[in-house]
Amino acid sequence: MSEKLQKVLARLGLGSRRGLEELIASGRVSVNGVKASLGDRIEDDVTVTLDGKVVMRPGQAKIACRVLMYHKPEGELTTLKDPEDRPTVFDHLPKAENGRWIYIGRLDINTSGLLLFTTDGELANALMHPRHGIERIYAARVYGDVTEEAVEKLQHEVKLEDGPAHFDKVKYVGGDGRNLWFHCTLKEGRKREVRRLWEAVGCKVSRLIRISYGGIALDPRLKTGEFRDLSVKEINRLRLLAGADELAESEIEKTEDNNAKVQSVADPRQHKRESLKGKVPNKGNGYQNANSFSKRRHAKERQFDEDVFVKDQRFGRGGMKNTATFKSAHKSGSKKRPSFFKKGNTNR
Repeated sequence: MSEKLQKVLARLGLGSRRGLEELIASGRVSVNGVKASLGDRIEDDVTVTLDGKVVMRPGQAKIACRVLMYHKPEGELTTLKDPEDRPTVFDHLPKAENGRWIYIGRLDINTSGLLLFTTDGELANALMHPRHGIERIYAARVYGDVTEEAVEKLQHEVKLEDGPAHFDKVKYVGGDGRNLWFHCTLKEGRKREVRRLWEAVGCKVSRLIRISYGGIALDPRLKTGEFRDLSVKEINRLRLLAGADELAESEIEKTEDNNAKVQSVADPRQHKRESLKGKVPNKGNGYQNANSFSKRRHAKERQFDEDVFVKDQRFGRGGMKNTATFKSAHKSGSKKRPSFFKKGNTNR
């Protein structure tokens, strides 16, 4: 069965349909050596090139859909390769048997939490496009004097350098003193948007964890650096939100891990790090000096802190109050919380 050329290329993760239509119209796409035209349909037995580079070979038009949930730790880049050889989110992913992994909504290096990956480029583009209004929920630890007026402003309109923005919902979920946890809901994904919104009202986000994307919540069983496959039901929930048709079980890539098994892949840099220990000078080497030891210890504490946080189903209540993160929340001279945050007023 033939399909439109731009639809097939979008599914391969080469761009959005509209963007690919522009590439086809400009004569940059060829099918079996012949320049393609808008409206062309292709079968599964052709070779497609973009700017002279092969982007599809026979048998690649039909890629079974697979979606992963990954618990990203802080310190990893959402990119395939880094020129400085820093850790990336792809270091802990399994090999995609068909196609390649495409992330859905990047997270910056200092943000942790839920990151979805798929082999279906068209699905990835749809889930990231603002027109679908896909909800992203973040747990943010906010430092500063948070007032009722500030929360109201954040839910209406805040002027940022790239245009007005707002949270669809802000909900207080825990914390005391000047370190408070909030759930912040957005329906778009601009760069550092959560942090910039809070900064616009005089506060600072000291921790940021994405806990939900498109109604798919971060699995509390996943520790940082671990992943699992989404079930057929979860994948179809995302497809419906993106305006795509549901898939039958036979159209979703079969793996032994489709039973929501939690997994992890060894960090390929770990052997290199271990081999360097004791073989370099202490000063400025990034491995053995006191500052480096302190940073590694701090990283372990933050990971423990986040693991406890994620396992608490309410993300911010109860379980977090006994961790090191909240021990410093009660400071002498801290201002009393406004009535907005008192018990019974947390469903804002």
